[in-house]
Amino acid sequence: MVAMFNGVGGGAAALVSLAEFSRRSNHGGAGTTLAVLFSVLVGAVSFTGSAVTFAKLQELMTGRPVVVPGQRAVNLGLGAAILGLAVWALAAHSLVAVVLLTLAALAAGAFLVLPVGGADVPVVISLLNSFTGLAVAASGAVLRNTLLIVAGTLVGASGTLLTRLMSQAMGRPLLSIVFGAIGATSTAGSTEELQAGDRAVRRGTVEDIAVLLAYSRSVIVVPGYGLAVAQAQHTIRELADLLERRGVRVSYAIHPVAGRMPGHMNVLLAEANVPYEQLREMDDINPAFPTTDAVLVVGANDVVNPAARTSPGSPIYGMPILDVDAAQHIVFLKRSMRPGFAGIDNELLYDPKTTMLFGDAKDTLTALIAAVKAS
Repeated sequence: MVAMFNGVGGGAAALVSLAEFSRRSNHGGAGTTLAVLFSVLVGAVSFTGSAVTFAKLQELMTGRPVVVPGQRAVNLGLGAAILGLAVWALAAHSLVAVVLLTLAALAAGAFLVLPVGGADVPVVISLLNSFTGLAVAASGAVLRNTLLIVAGTLVGASGTLLTRLMSQAMGRPLLSIVFGAIGATSTAGSTEELQAGDRAVRRGTVEDIAVLLAYSRSVIVVPGYGLAVAQAQHTIRELADLLERRGVRVSYAIHPVAGRMPGHMNVLLAEANVPYEQLREMDDINPAFPTTDAVLVVGANDVVNPAARTSPGSPIYGMPILDVDAAQHIVFLKRSMRPGFAGIDNELLYDPKTTMLFGDAKDTLTALIAAVKAS
């Protein structure tokens, strides 16, 4: 929904500028034409880029990087076309040139986001959000509307800052996140290839996990997108409250890019009234994992995947992760053995310290609550 709303904002800014350009007979001079071109270009890129992001998040298309044959040549061709059309529009104040520029920008937005892998989508959402803000500010300049200029600039600046912070959190430059898949050879393999080995995992029962949690001194919960899908935030809070009444120290490890948008896990847990002091950021919580008795991973995958440290060919290589593998015991709540949004296998699932509990997160957590009460 965030991606779709953001795209609509960018598209609206582009259409408003385009309509204003076509309405004016003299087009207001070179300054106004530049503002129109900027708003149309950035707004159109944001619109189609956000639409592709929406399709990835909604699983209407694969979350893996999609690179068309000759992607670099296509990108260079679109860049050259956009530059040429912009010069034409400036020189001749041509509405035809601006319309063609809009179409080229729409294509460029799609080709910008298609090569982005699933794990990088939250960063791209933030980047596109800043694009929309800048497009709105430019349309405000076209309309001579100070409110739009101020509001768009604030959104653009905050989105740019958030994008930079998230790139730093992932340990990768922004250009690598956006363009890294172009010309790269993926070593992750397909989902079918990853599942073909049928490697054994350790399965546990609700009763065994309940005893482990109930008699631990400390438990760290790692929330992920699966928790949001199951709408289990209130249930995990109920389980945490129950464990705390038994003297267990409970905290939540929040990775900067967990979920499908910036701050997703913070918003989700705040909805369940989880005490803010229990939410601990990655850099703060990582030193605590080696002394933690049990880690409960609920619907997370890529943010705890050791491939980020050990597999140079992995699409998430170099991304700082939560050091879950250092804990004494690891419990994974997952629906299946499907890879995370990045589309790669997770070696942590096969670690001897890891126990799997398969099923819907809300149902499994509800069963755990009953078992902990009975233990």
